[in-house]
Amino acid sequence: MRNDRAGTLSGPKIISLPSLKRKVKRLKQNGKRVVFTNGCFDILHYGHVKYLQDARSYGDYLVVAVNSDSSVKKIKAKNRPVIAQSDRLKIVAALASVDFVVLFNEDNPLRLIKTLKPDILIKGADWSKQKIIGADFVESYGGKVLTVNLVKGRSTSALIEKIVRDFSKE
Repeated sequence: MRNDRAGTLSGPKIISLPSLKRKVKRLKQNGKRVVFTNGCFDILHYGHVKYLQDARSYGDYLVVAVNSDSSVKKIKAKNRPVIAQSDRLKIVAALASVDFVVLFNEDNPLRLIKTLKPDILIKGADWSKQKIIGADFVESYGGKVLTVNLVKGRSTSALIEKIVRDFSKE
């Protein structure tokens, strides 16, 4: 169904910001709705997959910005991420719901949002609209800011805690 955009594990879904900017501009000129979301996506689990599927349902193309290893360390913990950025990019890109994946080094995705000007900005429902980075900017040009429900009980932090708890007893 979407085989024309299917990527391999190294691309073409994984893309530099300048290339992505050109692609998004072309897509929008052709009347396509571009959805943007971001995250660490460390230890990908069902909650992530469902979140990305739901995000994709709001538009024609889904762009996922993935935090670099250095930014994950700053916003999560020094011992994170568990999975290196090169693998996280490839794993997220392998999902059928994802059209493009871009890496970013900053603590937040505001620069990417301002560069890409997505039609729809999406975060999980655990974020209030007032705290979503880039929300004001997206709404300033008529874009929408939406939240999607998360799968209860699914988080990377909880998964790590379970692994540590269950396997430290051995």
